[in-house]
Amino acid sequence: MVRIRVLVVDDHRIFAESLAAALAAEPDVDVTAAGSGPAAMRCLDRAAAEGRRFDVLLVDADLGVSAGQAVARVVPDGGAADGIVDGISLVAGVREAQPPVRIVVLAERDDPRRAALALQAGANGWVAKDCSLQRLLGVIRGVLRDETHLAPALLTGVLRELTAARRHRTESERLVEYLTPREREVLRCMVAGLGRKAVAERLFLSPHTVRTHMQNVLGKLGVHSTLAAVALARRAGVGPAEPPSAGDVVERGGQLA
Repeated sequence: MVRIRVLVVDDHRIFAESLAAALAAEPDVDVTAAGSGPAAMRCLDRAAAEGRRFDVLLVDADLGVSAGQAVARVVPDGGAADGIVDGISLVAGVREAQPPVRIVVLAERDDPRRAALALQAGANGWVAKDCSLQRLLGVIRGVLRDETHLAPALLTGVLRELTAARRHRTESERLVEYLTPREREVLRCMVAGLGRKAVAERLFLSPHTVRTHMQNVLGKLGVHSTLAAVALARRAGVGPAEPPSAGDVVERGGQLA
């Protein structure tokens, strides 16, 4: 019998233990529980190193988030934020670190926007926490067949959110195309978090020239701050400038540096 290895990630201990016990009663399911995003990543890494990867991750959408706190703390390029906190950020981190793992988000309420965020981050399903065990088992087995599971009531809202996100991305890509090659270099440095002085040193330009390029970038993108420019760049798929290699030889002012 092929066994399904499931990792339950929820910081509500009673729920996590109850769900793990219910799943473990199935003859073909092995279950482990983790109480936080970092603990889940350690479990996944350890299992991979031992050659016994988890097949499915069940993660609480509100992992680590107290009432009133902001949720869906996903960095703009789809990666996980440092110090993974909430469930959707964990989805992004796992998708990047271990692509074969299937991920199902367990949510207390229907939320098309957050469900769309979860799917964009790499989730294979969004399921109500109070669904029946048989429904959850069906979802687990379904995502292992590369199915995507979403409640019918959420479908219209999620499609609307995904369409809007795609439209924003297309608009952002169009704006970025108006930038000159040098302005794109400056934008990539901005995405990397470099300030004006650091950009000037990186590109061998004067701070005044960099300031002019940054103003041109903001103007062409139609934004008023570096943070807004970076967010738009991320939506357009613009990545950060790569750090220079230690062995790079760069010509500066006719001399080798």
